[in-house]
Amino acid sequence: SKSNGCSSVLNLGNMNPQVRAVEYAVRGPIVARASEIEKELQQGVQKPFTEVIRANIGDSHAMGQQPITFLRQVVALCTYPELFEYSHFPADAKRRAQCILMDCGGKSLGSYSVSQGLDCIRHDVARYIETRDGGVPVNPDNIYLTTGASDGITTIMKLLVSGEGTMRTGVMIPIPQYPLYSAVISELGAVQVNYYLNEENYWALDKDELRRSFNAARNYCNPKALCIINPGNPTGQVQSRKCIEDVIHFAYEEKLFLLADEVYQENIYSEGCEFHSFKKVLYEMGLEYSSTVELASFHSTSKGYMGECGYRGGYMEVINLDPEVKVQLEKLLSVRLCPPVSGQVAMDVVVNPPKPDEESHETFMKEKKIVLSNLAEKAKLTEEVLNTVPGMKCNPLQGAMYAFPRIFIPPNAIQEAKAMAPDMFYCMSLLEETGICVVPGSGFGQKEGTHHFRMTILLPVEKLKVLLQNVKDFHIKFLQKYA
Repeated sequence: SKSNGCSSVLNLGNMNPQVRAVEYAVRGPIVARASEIEKELQQGVQKPFTEVIRANIGDSHAMGQQPITFLRQVVALCTYPELFEYSHFPADAKRRAQCILMDCGGKSLGSYSVSQGLDCIRHDVARYIETRDGGVPVNPDNIYLTTGASDGITTIMKLLVSGEGTMRTGVMIPIPQYPLYSAVISELGAVQVNYYLNEENYWALDKDELRRSFNAARNYCNPKALCIINPGNPTGQVQSRKCIEDVIHFAYEEKLFLLADEVYQENIYSEGCEFHSFKKVLYEMGLEYSSTVELASFHSTSKGYMGECGYRGGYMEVINLDPEVKVQLEKLLSVRLCPPVSGQVAMDVVVNPPKPDEESHETFMKEKKIVLSNLAEKAKLTEEVLNTVPGMKCNPLQGAMYAFPRIFIPPNAIQEAKAMAPDMFYCMSLLEETGICVVPGSGFGQKEGTHHFRMTILLPVEKLKVLLQNVKDFHIKFLQKYA
């Protein structure tokens, strides 16, 4: 309390209760403790390890992944046009930068762009989607550049939420989910409607489960939106085409707005797995579906082979939106002025990479291949090692950049955890004893009575091998201690 005896104008009791309800496990209490441990290590406190390894968040560059040269060249040229004078910047990078700067106010990256994002970049995104989806038409007017995919998801959710009591908007999300969804639902005071992915079937999505979840939700809210993460985060599964058709058919039948989070579309590792975009499948299902089902799809610069999280670049494509709602969407976007223009530039390189006849093509393809083949190798290695650990079971990492193994936690450990979620207790113990920071499954949601953790596979291979061995050793000791 303040010295004059008055309490704060803003305190925990009178602050916005919806903000207070927000939780985001990926940067939750376990990460706060990891930061404290790092400070303790710097102060010379003796620990059974010398460094904290942050396997909690999909931040590729922080884990040592190298940036894609061409992307950085284009951003550098746009940021500091004096570099156009330098001959070691390739002509294709200069052409792209020139094009983008022509679209910027005062030919400067420091000026605001229009709220939807730079026109030339939105056209590049439209061409990229059209090519990716084998010629399915794209209207650049349906493309919105965003501050990472998160900004786009939050914006669409804001449009969807309305009603009171049993008519309050329900949002169907997969469990396990990426905690952005539950956080935004809490912040907006919407109703979270869980549908469970099937762990026994490689985390597949099951239409009977969608139906069960939807029917149950109608008793207490108005389910209006259905979110899909493909490839999955934290679960790493890649949805089959049949599964996507089922989801679209379900959304069509029940008049649900679809949100397709496709930020890991470049991250596919397993044999026989292929990325199918919701947009493409929707169009191939025929006019009855493609002209009516409302769909927002999201992509980002943060994942894939780029790993450019800090630029906060992204886009969404929104189709079949009511024209009057489109006006409201554009109004909402104009309030935040525009996404970071440097992030827009980074996104442009993702959708408009060097072409086969351009000089940067060979280097670009080589760098991209190295990143993706490394990730595929690490996905396989992680799955193999975790499945040799007694009391641990890990589904194949078909895509994305995480493992989400199921862990057996003995009853004695559950008892000792007391009020703490058992897998939070497990992850805290892992952190204190090994310095490895992972996120408990309870932060993503999981079936009652099951326990998991999520770890990234982004470390360099040799470091990842050591991490996996340390996790294995810890788990065996943990089982013995609480047997």
